[in-house]
Amino acid sequence: MEGSFFQRVYAVVAQIPYGTAVSYGDIARVIGAPGKARYVGYAMRHCPEHLPWHRVVRADGSIAGGAFAPLRETLLRREDVPFLDDGRVDLPRCRAPLARLDAEPRRKV
Repeated sequence: MEGSFFQRVYAVVAQIPYGTAVSYGDIARVIGAPGKARYVGYAMRHCPEHLPWHRVVRADGSIAGGAFAPLRETLLRREDVPFLDDGRVDLPRCRAPLARLDAEPRRKV
């Protein structure tokens, strides 16, 4: 299941357009796993480098990533992603429209 979940997360991350951002919770909802934002965060720690990993932020627009947070902010600013005065991404102004991915098919019991 973990591999499949991660692949669904990465499929959504691959859709995030230049100059936009989404939250971990946005991704969780799009893949049919509402309430699993933290698990999306765990998947993002292993995100392939070729994907726009820097475009995923916390629900309040703050930038996660520990030591990578300054790099993430720099990359987002280079894309002209709007920021609030307090340094958070202005998600209402730049949230990417994402296509819903169907959740994993349920197995018959």
